[in-house]
Amino acid sequence: MPASFDGKLVVAISSRALFDLSDSHRVFEKEGLDAYQDYQIAHEDDVLPPGDAFPLVTKLLAINELEEGAGRVEVILLSRNSSDTGLRVFNSIEHYGLPITRAAFAGGESPHRYVSAFGAHLFLSTDPEDVRQVLDAGYAAATILSGAGLQHKDDLLRIAFNGDAVLFSDESEQVFQSSGLEAFTASEKQAARQPLSDGPFKAFLEALHQIQREFSPQRCPIRTALVTARSAPAHERVVRTLRGWGIRLDESLFLGGLPKGPFLKAFGADVFFDDQQGHCESAREHVAAGHVPHGISNPRPEDA
Repeated sequence: MPASFDGKLVVAISSRALFDLSDSHRVFEKEGLDAYQDYQIAHEDDVLPPGDAFPLVTKLLAINELEEGAGRVEVILLSRNSSDTGLRVFNSIEHYGLPITRAAFAGGESPHRYVSAFGAHLFLSTDPEDVRQVLDAGYAAATILSGAGLQHKDDLLRIAFNGDAVLFSDESEQVFQSSGLEAFTASEKQAARQPLSDGPFKAFLEALHQIQREFSPQRCPIRTALVTARSAPAHERVVRTLRGWGIRLDESLFLGGLPKGPFLKAFGADVFFDDQQGHCESAREHVAAGHVPHGISNPRPEDA
């Protein structure tokens, strides 16, 4: 029988999100591709430091070590490196004991097209354009931003999401940006029983929820939170939409425009996904942040 990812949470990650490749990237930017290739080969036995998404990946993979979660998470490396220059990355994976065995080395091209081939629920990268292309293809993706990640002593994986343009479509955000808060509030109150359309991270949240259902609440290794600028009465449509999806979020914070960073710190997020760069900049002072360049808040240059 061929291998299958059925029933698994599949996360694809770039080499620069998993490891700190700033030394070799500087060589590439200053001296070009040939010098970069020589540098990587000369240093292929030098262990790379952990990157911004490393703690998240280790917690995801640790779920496989639990009886209820055995074999439920697959992490795949997607890299612009060639297999030759990528040997340093795999040597570092082996050094840290990460059970990552599958990879696509795209040899200088964007590896985004392999997200769909692997059926990944999420793609994490440091390249915003790769992330955009994955989002355009209908998959969850985020640009990992360098910042102050919390150091947790426990193994509980805490993931926080913005609502509009992340879990849900940006239809409500469009009303807010075009007509203001009062019109947004009136529109959401009127549409309270009309479900919001799916956003790019719905399938990822569903996959997380499927794993959560394998565990008792006391033993579940994943905790999720909605952290949104919405407030009452605009909360009702969100609650009813999630109920219609059959998905529970462990915590929901309706902040009414308050800065999200301190609340993400209090939640202890391992990562927070938001479509607005400003919110991500605030969050990264406290936790790891993933910018989701999707929706009305992220127009393409050609659309400006």
